[in-house]
Amino acid sequence: MRVHPPSTASQPAPTAAIAAAVRRAEDMLRVSEGRAILGIAGAPGAGKSTFAELLAERLGPTAAVVPMDGFHLSDRVLRAHGALGRKGAIDTFDADGYVALLERLARDADRPVFAPWFERDLEEPIAAGIEVPPAARLIITEGNYLLADAAPWPRVREICAEIWFVDLPAQKRIERLIARHERFGKTPDAARAWVADTDEANARLIEQTRDRADRVIDWD
Repeated sequence: MRVHPPSTASQPAPTAAIAAAVRRAEDMLRVSEGRAILGIAGAPGAGKSTFAELLAERLGPTAAVVPMDGFHLSDRVLRAHGALGRKGAIDTFDADGYVALLERLARDADRPVFAPWFERDLEEPIAAGIEVPPAARLIITEGNYLLADAAPWPRVREICAEIWFVDLPAQKRIERLIARHERFGKTPDAARAWVADTDEANARLIEQTRDRADRVIDWD
C-alpha cells in the first residue's frame, strides 16, 4: 500500500516528509528483531541521496546509508563494453554484487561491513569507501533501480523491509541534474545533452516502478 506523508501549512513539504519518514523508520526499528534494510528509490535527480542522508542524520548512529551508486561499473569496464555513453543505465551496474552486499548487511550485523562508495569528482566507484558498524540497525540504501523487475533486482525487494519512492516534478528534477553535471565538470551544453539523451531515458524506466513502492515521498 502506498502512503503519502502528511504535510502541514506551517511546514515546508520536505520537512514534513522527513518527519513522517523518521516516525516510520523508528516504527520499523521497534518491530525488527535484527537489522532492517530500507530502500529509497527514485529517478535521477529526484533527491534520493539528500533524503537518505537527512533521514540517517535524524536517526543518529542507529542508521547508516549505503548507496547503490557504489556498484557503478568502472569507466574502464564500460569502455570495453561500448557502454560508457550510457553510464547510469540499469545494465551499467554490478547488480549481483549489490544484492550480495545487501544480503551480507542483513546477515552479518555483529561485525563491521565495508561497502563501495561512488566518488563523483572522479566519476568512479571506490572500494570499501563506507564502513557500516554493528551499531547501525537500520541500513538505508538508495538508488535508481531498487524496484526494477529484471533479475536480479527483485531480490532487493525481498531483502528490504520496505522500499520508498522519492518523487519530484520532472522540470525541477531536470534542472537539478543539469546543475549537478555542470558542477562536476560538464559544459552547459554537454550537461543538457546528457540529461536529455541518457538520464531521462533511465528516468522513464524508473518512473514505471513507482507504483511498486511501499510509500511515495512527495519531495517537492
